Amino acid sequence: MVGGEMYYEGEDEVEALLERRYREMLARSREAELRRKQAEEEARRQEILRAILTPEARERLSNIKLVRPEIAKAVEDRLIALALQGRITQPLTDEELKNILTEIYERTRRDFRINIREK
Repeated sequence: MVGGEMYYEGEDEVEALLERRYREMLARSREAELRRKQAEEEARRQEILRAILTPEARERLSNIKLVRPEIAKAVEDRLIALALQGRITQPLTDEELKNILTEIYERTRRDFRINIREK
């Protein structure tokens, strides 16, 4: 007995175990909340894209996302920003999206040159 309370061997280990389990549960809860928020954000993005792109243009953007996700994300971000500013008033067609993608490609294209020097 310590100070009128019963003290059992291993009580500290049990407390440490409970504390560790609590922290693990808290971390899982935070991760689940983060995933939920990311899913909600993605749902909002897709809703906006559905409103501002024709089905053909959405399909093209989906195909690009498979091959070049960074470019697709940049295009989506830009289109969503324009839509939220009210600068896109009607759904963009596949042809209009192709023009936007061509502009982006031309701006971001890198030319590679290989120089071979003989010794």
